[in-house]
Amino acid sequence: MSGTNRSAQQRRRPIPPGNSLYTPGASPARQSAERRSAALLVFLHQLPVWVLPVVLVALLVAGLTVAGWIGAVALLAVAAVLGLLAFISWPRLTARGRTGRAAAIACVLAVAVLQAAR
Repeated sequence: MSGTNRSAQQRRRPIPPGNSLYTPGASPARQSAERRSAALLVFLHQLPVWVLPVVLVALLVAGLTVAGWIGAVALLAVAAVLGLLAFISWPRLTARGRTGRAAAIACVLAVAVLQAAR
């Protein structure tokens, strides 16, 4: 094996063992949604740890600074990622955690509407 392949393999984070991507005893609708999102979650898991936060911060800054529909689209992308992560983690959250995630998504969407109106 070449040195390049070995270093690429060492950088990959292993997938957690078992069925950690799926909620035990979930409804058929949730099971279907979890199966559809599993590939995206595995892709995000394989990225370097810093990529997703940097992209989200860049989209958030762009969304807050660029007026008009371009800023609104950037904020909608942030809300979509937050929504996906909230949906996936929803069964394990407390009521307080659910409220916080829903409030964060609602705030980002409200600012997106304001940006679209500018």
